[in-house]
Amino acid sequence: MPIGNVTSQIFSNIYLNEFDYFIKHQLKVKHYFRYADDFAIIYQDREYLEDLTFQLQNFLQTELDLKLHPQKTIIRKFSQGIDFLGYIILPHYLILRTKTKKRMFKKLALKRAQLLKGEISEKSFNQSVQSYLGVLRHCEGHKIKEKIKSLY
Repeated sequence: MPIGNVTSQIFSNIYLNEFDYFIKHQLKVKHYFRYADDFAIIYQDREYLEDLTFQLQNFLQTELDLKLHPQKTIIRKFSQGIDFLGYIILPHYLILRTKTKKRMFKKLALKRAQLLKGEISEKSFNQSVQSYLGVLRHCEGHKIKEKIKSLY
């Protein structure tokens, strides 16, 4: 399925329902978050998380024929931030991931060029700007919002 396709999100929720049940009801993990095929678990004990990783890998392999991505399975201190869904989640606030911010400004510059060439309407351009401002509502992005407003 293409990434971003609504049906792929629905199918991931259906397919991973057993995984959710395993984590929440069998392992009794309290701080578990999942969106489509991305998930995060927060716990204060590294050894527990390492053991949990082994259990999760085993369940995914045997029950769902899936594997954890080795480069994306990370255990780190919460104070260092959790890279999740385009944001960095810190203990008391969220910030936009640098890569996401760069991609956003690159796409806005492309849309602005299309607007100036008459390839898209002002309405279409403004919809894109509003979409990115909406993304920024979920994090500490005041400076980024101001930069967008000053540029466009």
